[in-house]
Amino acid sequence: MEPIPFTRDSDPPVRGFLHRPEAANAAPADAIVLTHGAGSNCQAPMLVAVAKAFATAGIAALRCDLPYRQQRPHGPPFPGEATQDRQGLRNAVEALKACYAKPTGAHGYAPLRRIFLGGHSYGGRQASMLAGEDPGIASGLLLTSYPLHPPGQPSRLRTDHFPTLRADALFVHGDRDPFASTEELEQALKLIPARTLLLEVKGAGHDLRPPRRRSVTVGEAGQLPQRIATAFLEFCA
Repeated sequence: MEPIPFTRDSDPPVRGFLHRPEAANAAPADAIVLTHGAGSNCQAPMLVAVAKAFATAGIAALRCDLPYRQQRPHGPPFPGEATQDRQGLRNAVEALKACYAKPTGAHGYAPLRRIFLGGHSYGGRQASMLAGEDPGIASGLLLTSYPLHPPGQPSRLRTDHFPTLRADALFVHGDRDPFASTEELEQALKLIPARTLLLEVKGAGHDLRPPRRRSVTVGEAGQLPQRIATAFLEFCA
């Protein structure tokens, strides 16, 4: 099934695409909000593929543009926009709850059992910071390519909020990611009091793709999103 455009007026608004479970008339028990990295948007191929993988597994997935991206089609977020971006994620969670609490035709949906929150790089960082600020916002976190520190600056760790996290978190990390080595990320995860799991992607960089010099088959290209969704759902079972 194709995703449907999703819009909800709020401050800031929620804009994105909702992937409903593929089974006809399926009413999901769980759902996930996914967002993008600093230089991207919710149409990023990996984000789309992961959202589809969740829908195939019976989990509703809302991939959305952060507020800064709604304001500007290109370029990274400004430092002062992070608070607004986190509010945008909070609004997306509330929008997803409302979507499935609302009766549709003769059949209503039961309230969602769990809502998960995640994102790639900057989006994942903001999702985790929101979870640190509000421990009840999400039942689990999916953080792909977490930007542990700026490339080449390992002393500038982005972990101040890690001790406040209470939601279980799956980290997906390419072992060629310049934003953190696997060893650095493993050490950082020890700061989190909740359960964590690190899923390493061999040969992948920050975008979770293998080096360009290595040929990748269509089958291989489609395996990672499914692997991520499966690992996350098993972890949060």
